[in-house]
Order: sequence, then C-alpha cells, then structure tokens
Amino acid sequence: MTVDVLLSFAAALVSLRLAGLLARARRHAWAGGALSFAVAAAAMAWGAAHGWDAHVFRIWYLTGALLAAPLLGIGSLQLAGRRFAAPLGLVYTGIAVGVAAAMPLHGTFDSTRVPHAQDHVDALPRIVAIAGSSLGTLAVLVVAAATLKRRPLGNALVVAAVVAAAGGSALTQTAAGAAAACFALAAGLLYAAVRV
Repeated sequence: MTVDVLLSFAAALVSLRLAGLLARARRHAWAGGALSFAVAAAAMAWGAAHGWDAHVFRIWYLTGALLAAPLLGIGSLQLAGRRFAAPLGLVYTGIAVGVAAAMPLHGTFDSTRVPHAQDHVDALPRIVAIAGSSLGTLAVLVVAAATLKRRPLGNALVVAAVVAAAGGSALTQTAAGAAAACFALAAGLLYAAVRV
C-alpha cells in the first residue's frame, strides 16, 4: 500500500470523526463540509489503490471540488449569525449535486493518479467548483479573522487547515502523496480547532 493511499484514508477517517462531532454539536453545514471532505479523501484513497474510474471521479469532484469548502464557508457564516447562510447553503448544495450528476465526463480513466479535471470535465462545472471553493474559503477566512480575539487558537487552527487544504488541492495533479499529506494535515487541524 502506498503512502498516499494511507494518508488519504487517514484524512477520511479523521474527517468522518469530525463530521460526527459537528453533527452532534448541531453545526450541520460544518458537519456537511467535513463529511464531504471525508468522502473526497476516501475517493482519493480508492483511486490511488484501485485506479480511477468515472464513478469515483464524479464522487470525488462532487464532494471535494464542489461541496467541501463551500459548506465550511456556509457553516462559518452561520456561526457569525448570518441568517441567509442556511438557505444559501441548501440552494448551492442542490446546484452542486445537479452539476455533478449532469456533467458529461470525457476521456478515459486508466491510472491510479488523480485525474486532471480539465481533461474530463467541461468549463461550466469547473467554474462552479472554482467559484464555490473560492467563496467558501473566503467566508471561512473572513469569519475567522473577525472572531480572532474570541477564539485565537481555534481560529488560527482553522486558518492553518484552510492553507493546508489549499496546498493539497494545488498538489493533487503533480504530487499525490504530498497532496494526501496536506489533506490529512488539514483534517487534523480542523479536528483540533473544533476540540479547542
């Protein structure tokens, strides 16, 4: 078993545990984001161990590219008392699921390397993923900065997790092992932030 399989699987387990903690604390959008992160990490582990196919790629794209960061951003807005966040999160989740279900996939999946989205997905799903992830990440960072005085350590850990996840996303196409390590680190930092 390769290191990237083990690290991706570890990130999935930690994120799944975190999703459970958040669900019990009634932080449903954050729990959804953590669960999405867990499923995306599990898809990476499966793809690295058994090879990628269209089904695994679609699951990975939905949960990792389309849902994880936006749901964490929605959860942050809810923590900041923004009432529009819950309806916005429901609408965006519906759009993301629709995009992932309807998007045509191109090319062949024949390796254990993380597929390049631009080789398999049209422009619109990629634009939705980039916009959703960027805005979700921005919401997490803005709320963390605005509430830094109340929760300095917890918010610093959240920001570090976002940086680690962004680094992992940047590395998925070139260094899957390093990306898996970044995702495992991000999951651990988010878990620590919630425990703090």
